[in-house]
Amino acid sequence: MSRTEKRRLGDRGERRTVLYLILRGYRILERGYTFGHKEVDIIAKRGRVLAFVEVKTRTDPRVPPSAAVNAEKRKNVTCAALAYMRSHDCSGCVVRFDVAEVTPENGVNYIKAAFSV
Repeated sequence: MSRTEKRRLGDRGERRTVLYLILRGYRILERGYTFGHKEVDIIAKRGRVLAFVEVKTRTDPRVPPSAAVNAEKRKNVTCAALAYMRSHDCSGCVVRFDVAEVTPENGVNYIKAAFSV
């Protein structure tokens, strides 16, 4: 799969996840939030919960997409999330790090509190 095809697949997965979140009452605050070379795919809020969401989209059903959220990826997401919280008023928020697994067969499998700091 070419780099362009992978990017398109990832973009589709993020759009599906945004729709999934909106339908469940989340407000999307940011998409593709970056801090240096670190990125959070989606930042969403519902009530007091501030969710930093890593989206993993795969076509191969043999490996769960969340397996790609390794220690390095978690560190990068956490770093970007901390930068976001320093630059925005997040007082009173309950912070959560979620992972959205997106596959053609199963749609969105949303894992709340998939990892912690």
